[in-house]
Amino acid sequence: MHILVIEDEPKVAGALKDGLEAEGYLVSVAPTGEDGFFRLTTEVFDLVLLDLMLPGRDGIEILTALRKRGFETPVLILTARDSVDDRVLGLDSGADDYLVKPFAFPELLARIRLVLRREKKEKEPVLKLALLDLEMDLMTRKVARGGQELELTTREFELLEYLLRNQGEIVSREMLSRDVWQVKDRSTPLDNVIDVHIARLRRKIDGPFDLKLLKTVRGLGFTMNGEGA
Repeated sequence: MHILVIEDEPKVAGALKDGLEAEGYLVSVAPTGEDGFFRLTTEVFDLVLLDLMLPGRDGIEILTALRKRGFETPVLILTARDSVDDRVLGLDSGADDYLVKPFAFPELLARIRLVLRREKKEKEPVLKLALLDLEMDLMTRKVARGGQELELTTREFELLEYLLRNQGEIVSREMLSRDVWQVKDRSTPLDNVIDVHIARLRRKIDGPFDLKLLKTVRGLGFTMNGEGA
């Protein structure tokens, strides 16, 4: 497990390196934001410990630039900035967790284990999706509700998969246009097309059943949940 520590204070960086290596991690240290950014774009790491207050390019700039490039390695921010606004900014910029200095080393180890477990779980392939008695097998591409197999078109299957992956959340038409229909430019809205497919999907998965799973949230979009009509 290779960790990159981006920290400009030599004593802090040294203590982190020594402590983490004693726990069995392989640790590299980058003393500046630029060095850290270069190493992250040229080497492979399993986790990044990122200080925010760095000379030159600060941690938020680095994190934002990396996430825009599709960088998926988990990042744990270590910083003396402890305001709510700073924490929100760090997490919104793509951090997986945020730990305020000074911190106890056992807490850092616990946070690292938590982030790495979460990363491992997210990478595990999902073979089936379900909501109450609605089941979707992503391998066989079969969908059933209450033990009754449902015949879906390819687009309806993709639409239902997206809704189930985001069950409990409101999914907007913009999200469906971008992620299901793969249309980036909304100059020609797909709202009518999306509504037609939603209506067809609703008839198939909810029509014969008393409990309705697919709901329209007026003015916002759609949601899949098992809370009833």
